[in-house]
Amino acid sequence: MAFTLKWSEEALEDIESIATYIEKDSPIYAKSVVSKFFEKAEILQEFSDLGRTVPEFNDPTIREIFVYSYRLIYKIDEEEILFVAVVHGKKLLENYSKTK
Repeated sequence: MAFTLKWSEEALEDIESIATYIEKDSPIYAKSVVSKFFEKAEILQEFSDLGRTVPEFNDPTIREIFVYSYRLIYKIDEEEILFVAVVHGKKLLENYSKTK
């Protein structure tokens, strides 16, 4: 079953912030990283369980995959995958709500 992909405003803002930060050193690498976020997201349409359960939440519907050193965090519903955040791999998610 192919899921519909949706992006929260917060997740898109996270990607934009990451790109802006990386662009200072390498515009080419910034574009590459952003492209990889969306490539990985597309794979999840068919393989939604590819990522691991986010340890901070221990909820099987909230999962993550790593893209370079970033955590692409998503919530699986019946027919939809909602990308809720993109954070650095070392950052804990104490400020994020499970219901975003």
